[in-house]
Parts: sequence; structure tokens; C-alpha cells
Amino acid sequence: MGSNTAFRRPLHALPPTETLEIGYDLSLTTRLKLLLTFFRSDPAVKPVDEWQIKISLLEYLRSSLSLNVPDEDLVLRKRPDLHKRKRDEPVATGTLYIRDLGFLKHRNRGDEKDYTDEFLENKYLDWKRSFVNRLGGIELNLESVKFRMAVDVSISDEFEAIKRSWEDHYDSKLPDERSYSRGEARRPDTIIVQGVPSRWLAEPRVSLKPSMLNTHTIFSVLGKIRNLYISGVDDIVKNTEGAIGDVVPGLQCKVWVQFESYDEFSNAVKVLCGRSMQKQGSRLRVDYEVTWDKDTFFRNLQQMSTKGQERYTQVLASSVHVRNESPRYDFEAVRSAPAGSQIKRFRVGVLMPFVYSLNQLSLNISPAMPFDMSYAISLCLNISYDI
Repeated sequence: MGSNTAFRRPLHALPPTETLEIGYDLSLTTRLKLLLTFFRSDPAVKPVDEWQIKISLLEYLRSSLSLNVPDEDLVLRKRPDLHKRKRDEPVATGTLYIRDLGFLKHRNRGDEKDYTDEFLENKYLDWKRSFVNRLGGIELNLESVKFRMAVDVSISDEFEAIKRSWEDHYDSKLPDERSYSRGEARRPDTIIVQGVPSRWLAEPRVSLKPSMLNTHTIFSVLGKIRNLYISGVDDIVKNTEGAIGDVVPGLQCKVWVQFESYDEFSNAVKVLCGRSMQKQGSRLRVDYEVTWDKDTFFRNLQQMSTKGQERYTQVLASSVHVRNESPRYDFEAVRSAPAGSQIKRFRVGVLMPFVYSLNQLSLNISPAMPFDMSYAISLCLNISYDI
């Protein structure tokens, strides 16, 4: 059964080398995600063998940088149409995950430094900067074919880069006070997490779809939540024309979480950056994507809901208007009819409910649908004539 985990330290002080338990047997484990790009360093035209590149790079990490990286944590993809590419265009791309960062917490012999949370965070940042510099620009020689490798840190692992993006976004709006007069926020408060398995957020043995209650319990570990919305990937595909990377439709979801304060939002982004989600008893590690909401999702959702309510109210008003204008039986005309004339006697008890039902039905009939009113009345009204 899921429950909030009691913390030994506040979130803003949590170092990037620590694992965070978030309930329901889920945890946020540390990792460093690097984006690799490979270019040819010579005019050779031999086919690219991504398997040889992978073996060579893993051996380099093991021998030169003392990092044992499992095979599944290095993914390489050969670019299509290599024979049509120019020499300065990449021939392959890849992703490298460094998940075991426990060595950063090991003390060397004679090391008397106080390993505080701040010290561990600075040590991690210094190691990451040094590691990226050493790895970037190396050349791999594979059977007399040379490849140059470029390395970039994933934006989802750079909290400072994400923070600068929202600061620049809102700083550009400072001269325009009209946006704030319309009620727009001056600072962000909503995160977007994409790529989480739906079954991990579902109610066990009940459904495979994400549970709002379970999701709220999990993300409330990061701060007090104001609004929460879960979207299935099938909806995302329709809205983005399928451009969602390696997300499998129907198996993963996208979550919007709005926090009560800016500080809680900022701490949540910092904790989610540079981590993967893992479930106890599973070897699967989910490398989700985290970003912040610049499109005021919940504000737009509220406006859409308000407009829908207005349309519903208009339909109800139209129904009442049509109902009030329904034809009434003219009893005075029957009384004033000349003697000996043929009088049509209607069963009023059947007629009046039908008129009401017919008016209700007319609201839902499509204009393109053929509908003979006189024929419908003759069939449905139980009218008797005395000749």
C-alpha cells in the first residue's frame, strides 16, 4: 500500500547522488543521461557498424574512465541514407546512461572532509563537467575507419538550464503588464512528466489505467498539489501527430502537476531532473522526460470547461423556449364550430405529452436528417376522428 515517505532532509537539499522513495514501491534513482553524435573523421565510405562502435566505446569507458556500463545503458542508432549524407553530417546517434554514481560518496583514505549534502552536490557537478569534457571529442578507430564523437548533456538532466528557460520566458513578459492584469502567473507552477508507465500509476489488481488517487499520492511527495491531470498517450498522439519519441501508445502516460507555490514547483523540477523511475522487483528503469508548462494548461482547461458549461446552458434555454412555444389546443374554436359540421375529436391526454416529447426530440435531430413532421405525427399521435 502506498504512503508518503518520511524525509530525513528537505527536497531542496537532496543531493543528486541519493535515491528518493515516492511510495507505491516506486523510487527515483540517480542517473546521468548523455546524448552522443558520431561523425566521420576521414573520407572512408565503409558502412557504419553500430555494434563495433558500441563495443569500442564500452571498452574505452572501462579502461580509461573506470566506468563499467551495462550493454543496455548504451543505445546506438545508425542514421538512414548514409550514402546521401555530406561528410560533416552525423552518421549515427546514441544515448549513454551512467546510473551507478555511488563512487562519488566513497571516501578516499585520509579524506577528512565533511560529506554534507552541499558538498556531494558540488562534487557531482564537478565530476559531470569533467566527464563530459573528457568524453567529448574522442576518436574511435574501427578497422582503419575513424569516427569523432560529440557529447551533450540531456536537457532533462540540467536543472539550471531548465530554470533559465522559465526565467527568460517570464522576463520577456515583464514589459507587458496586460498579461498579468488578465490573471496570468508571474512564475511557473506546473510540471509536465511524460513517459511514465500507466500501470505504475494504476490501482493494483483493479485497472491498468492510471489512478488519479495513486498519482496524487505519488507526486504529493514532491509538494502540495493544487491541480492534477493525466492524459493517455493515445490522446497525445492525436495532438502531436505521434511525435513523442519512443513512447509506446497505450502503455505510458503524460502527467500535469500544478503545485501550490513556486518553491514547491522548483524543488520538484530539481528532484526529477537527473533521475529515473524504478519499481521494486522490476529491472525496468523509466527515463521519463520532465519539463515545465509554459502554455498555462490548467488555465486553458478551465476556460474550455467554462465555455462548455455556457453552451450547455444555452441549449437548456433553447429547450425551455421551444417548450413554452409548443402549440396549444384551441378549445374556443371547437365550441364556436357551426352545428352539423364534422368535429375532430383528439385524445388530448396523449397529444400534449407527445408535443412535449417531439419538441425535446427536435433539439437532437440533425438538419441533414430527412424528417417528415406530418408523417411522424400521424404515426405517433393516437388521433381519432368522428365523421
